[in-house]
Amino acid sequence: MPSPFPGMNPYLEQSYDWEDFHIEFISKVREALSDEVGPNYFVKLEVRLLLHERSAAERRFVGKADVGITTARIVDSSTRIAGALTAPMQLQLPAVEIIKQTYVEIRDSRNRRLVTVIELLSPSNKVSGDDRNSYLGKRDEILARQTHLVEIDLRRGGKRPTTPMAIPPCDYYALVSRYEDRPNVDFWPIGLRDPLPTIPVPLSEPDAPVPLDLKAMLDRAYDAAHFGKHIYSEQPDPPLRPEDDAWARGIAGLPIHSPT
Repeated sequence: MPSPFPGMNPYLEQSYDWEDFHIEFISKVREALSDEVGPNYFVKLEVRLLLHERSAAERRFVGKADVGITTARIVDSSTRIAGALTAPMQLQLPAVEIIKQTYVEIRDSRNRRLVTVIELLSPSNKVSGDDRNSYLGKRDEILARQTHLVEIDLRRGGKRPTTPMAIPPCDYYALVSRYEDRPNVDFWPIGLRDPLPTIPVPLSEPDAPVPLDLKAMLDRAYDAAHFGKHIYSEQPDPPLRPEDDAWARGIAGLPIHSPT
């Protein structure tokens, strides 16, 4: 059964479920586009690796020596010897945590040239720090090349990219930046209650763009991972405005809180 919401399902924005949804959504985008781009292109998943330095509290020993005492055995009538079994060495978790962010590339099958990059923003892309800086650097690199960029944001809150174009206020958005049209960018502002649009994914001239139905991608991801079984036991993150919370709970079939 697909997501009951007309557009983005705010219950998928929970931190606990977001990474799972991100992977499923991007995978469904890849599957859908692979069926549509034709023989001159191929679609692949790429992974961006991000390194997070762990705090001392987050680090845990692995391979730590396990100490046990063997069952006592009789050596003679008066002596018992207990042996201790100790691991020969200790290991430590690395001081960094490796985070994987998945995105989609469309390449020309004749020469492997990168044609289009499709990104679904992650929470770490919208918080000041190394992850955001890494993403913005990659984004600037794409925009400086003859490569199309499709950027989708299905998370409310956070600090959205501000250069080279300013993003108007909205709950969610999709943008398509064709390199031939820059600095002009096609932009779809999306409200919480709005349906998700179908956007054109550009290919190389003279090939026509391929339509990508964002609601269909969300529904396929929602069904594939059975999100409906568990996401409604928690609250959207960030919290919804009171009037939107009542609307969302009604759609999800949850009890509506009485105003106090």
